[in-house]
Amino acid sequence: MKSMQRSMPLFMILPGLLLAVTIIGYPIFDLAWTSMQEVSRFGQLRGFNGTANYSEVFADPLFYSSLWRTLIWTVVVVGGTLLISIPVAIILNDDFYGRGLARVIIMLPWAISLTMTAVVWRWALNGRSGLFNASLMQMGVINEPVEWLATAPLAFTVEILVGILVSIPFTTTILLGGLSSLPQDAYEAAVVDGASRWDQFRMITLPLMKPFINIAIVLNVIYVFNSLPIIWVMTEGGPANGTDILVTYLYKLAFRFGQLGKASAISLVMFLVLLAFTAVYVALVMRNEADAAPEAEVDDAE
Repeated sequence: MKSMQRSMPLFMILPGLLLAVTIIGYPIFDLAWTSMQEVSRFGQLRGFNGTANYSEVFADPLFYSSLWRTLIWTVVVVGGTLLISIPVAIILNDDFYGRGLARVIIMLPWAISLTMTAVVWRWALNGRSGLFNASLMQMGVINEPVEWLATAPLAFTVEILVGILVSIPFTTTILLGGLSSLPQDAYEAAVVDGASRWDQFRMITLPLMKPFINIAIVLNVIYVFNSLPIIWVMTEGGPANGTDILVTYLYKLAFRFGQLGKASAISLVMFLVLLAFTAVYVALVMRNEADAAPEAEVDDAE
């Protein structure tokens, strides 16, 4: 009877678990199978070729440059988003006149598709008739138009800034949810003890917000790592493949050059990279929490 009661929760979640495994597992299996096939540009499987697609991918210098650029894109966009979203969320969590309107304004970019946002920024950054150049020239910041998307280093920097901008609403929403759940009595006690706002942030807010920050990091890494619209719409990975990341690189291989086998191989590599990152990051977080638990028990005992 006891064993049946213990296994009851497993039986209750088993249908949903099987459905999730089927929905997630089948595409991964199909992708892995396709990556080991010779595929025509129309998607027809012509025969098993083992690891030939992987050999071609790993022998391509564009793969490594795209991989390195993907790491830079992900780290800088996620890091910049967190650095901006944390103070924004703290400000929006305070009670002030017009807070509701300010929250709506911050969340508005989230309601617009990334493709439309990228189109607007591509028009605004046009070297000849863009609004951004016209505004800077009227303010006297520049004397002549700047071709923002004509060179790879400058274009990639601009795309990173746009990526940070469009990631702020989602991250701020997560952090606001965490801030609203923090106990207010801890802050009241800190004020009585004479703690400054910085001390409250460093000693109370940041430690208690770690679970929500971890969620924001994991979700943003997955989201940004696979993000296609911004770079594709603004530069299509150009000029001269100088702004390509892995997702735009495989998109070109699949739909521009018809190399679906190589594109499938890159997709599987991207999945494994994200899976490894998520597993390692979650393991490190759990280890840190496990190490912090005995210290907290000792402090409580004292």
